[in-house]
Amino acid sequence: MDEVKKLPTRNEVPEDLKWDLTTIYKNDDEFEKDFAECKKDIQKMEQMDNEIPHNAQQLLNIIKQIETLQRKADKLSVYASLNNDADTSNVKYQSMDARCSDLYSHADQATAWFEPAILQMNHDELNQMMDANEELNNYRHYFDEVFSHKPHILDAEHEKMLSSLSSIFETPSNVYGIMTDSDLKFPVVKDEKGQSMELSGGVYSKLLESTNREVRKNAFQKLYTVYKQFKNTFASTLSGEVKVHNYEAKMRNYDSAKQAALSENNIDESVYQTLIDTVNKYLPLLHRYVKLRKKLLSLDELHMYDLYTPLFGKSPISYDFSSAKKEAIKALSVLGDDYVSHIKEEFDNHWIDVVENKGKRGGAYSSGVYDTNPYILLNWQDNLDNLYTLVHESGHSMHSYYTNHNQPFQYGSYSIFLAEIASTTNENILTDYLLKNTDDVEVKKYVLNYFLDGFKGTIFRQTQFAEFEDFAHQQEQNGNPLNSKMLSDYYHELNKKYYGDDVVSDPEIAYEWARIPHFYMDYYVYQYATGFAAAIDLSEGICSKDDNALENYLTYLKSGSSDFPLNVIKRAGVDMTKSDYLEKAFQVFEQRLNELEKLI
Repeated sequence: MDEVKKLPTRNEVPEDLKWDLTTIYKNDDEFEKDFAECKKDIQKMEQMDNEIPHNAQQLLNIIKQIETLQRKADKLSVYASLNNDADTSNVKYQSMDARCSDLYSHADQATAWFEPAILQMNHDELNQMMDANEELNNYRHYFDEVFSHKPHILDAEHEKMLSSLSSIFETPSNVYGIMTDSDLKFPVVKDEKGQSMELSGGVYSKLLESTNREVRKNAFQKLYTVYKQFKNTFASTLSGEVKVHNYEAKMRNYDSAKQAALSENNIDESVYQTLIDTVNKYLPLLHRYVKLRKKLLSLDELHMYDLYTPLFGKSPISYDFSSAKKEAIKALSVLGDDYVSHIKEEFDNHWIDVVENKGKRGGAYSSGVYDTNPYILLNWQDNLDNLYTLVHESGHSMHSYYTNHNQPFQYGSYSIFLAEIASTTNENILTDYLLKNTDDVEVKKYVLNYFLDGFKGTIFRQTQFAEFEDFAHQQEQNGNPLNSKMLSDYYHELNKKYYGDDVVSDPEIAYEWARIPHFYMDYYVYQYATGFAAAIDLSEGICSKDDNALENYLTYLKSGSSDFPLNVIKRAGVDMTKSDYLEKAFQVFEQRLNELEKLI
């Protein structure tokens, strides 16, 4: 009988492949000490008079106290969440993460009065205070943002009430996370070498790239057997999440959850709709590409599990983590010596948690706050896709690094809308590097195929998700309760529209919505698509060494939240209020599709 290949436990992972969280707190005792101090700070904040500030110095003093509290709460939360994500089965860190969630909620409650108090001030008088006080003037954009949301900020009592409910509102997402990361039990499958292994998120992704069709078909069918089994549970958690979004939007006097979510970044709803309209306009390009895939794979029927395997067999290039780091540095060198020096810092100082282990949160992300390193979570597999993931998450981390080292705390973060541009610019730079640095036709064909698949997965697929997410919110808002049949039926039809007649929309794909964690992140997914399209524009300018392209890009990375997102990216050269950047992205897709057809 074959020996089943099992994931290592957390303790079995080599230290050099783990992130070093001692730069946040040396140990858990130090965390507990800071946690206790933060609780005292919250109590002091709760005892404040909550009065409208009468002069510049009083206002500045309050801001400083709130910032001190926020920085402590941020640091505590990131330490707890990173430890928990490294092993979600560890009860100690589950508890620590939950305690920090409650602490954060209490901190929000204690400070919830402040912005309503600001909005009771006369805006002109506030401007005069800033004109007279240089340090307070550094908060001008912050106050502009506060006043831009004035119609949707409630009085202090109701703000405090909403803040007190935040941990309850997180329940659907938390239940979903525990289900998918810890409680779901996936069957054993075989890889193309006949090796038995436990199916997991990371293993599934790798098996779908297998050149053995039976391997990917078996992985596909067995994975969705599990999600289908729990379809009603997942429909309940997603329904709960959508209800939370719609309830909060209604409470804050928004027309919809979409309007509420986009307004957080001052993004007009037209940006969302323009994306969907433009992508639907270019669906024939996707249909053309999948038809080519069907032809090159010599298949009578192209199934959903055939969409990720390379068109030209096994990849002619593969990377273990060590070689991937070296290749990433070469590719990103076009961004300049300073940028590369910080990439090396990330690689050399244990900012990355590399391998998949039992209980580890799936997927990949970059996470950190103003007073910590920008850490990266990976679930490494030796393939080209994971090299792209490494440069993608490094794009996020470098965005954080440059922002935190060039902006004060109040602007030391950035919107998700801008974040996905930084990460996918790195991806496009890597594609350009790989195509330019090989004469091997097989490598070029593979990379072109990879780019087209990446475009498909980022712009077409994420826009498909955006349509589904908007549908779910609209249905619930209109009084139509969400259930597994409604969600699955709609998703299945949407899938047919996107991929066209040359792809069999297998019945299992109807349950794909159940395994997408980003549906619990409140209108998040569309930003992958808009970000990737903008990144194509930016990366072409950088790789072509256009005048000021690199300087403008680095300025964008350093800007943080010092201006509204659309203004920040416009200064980098992309106007995202228009469809031009999307049209340009589809032109590049078509050009590279043409190039692939010529090489074939």
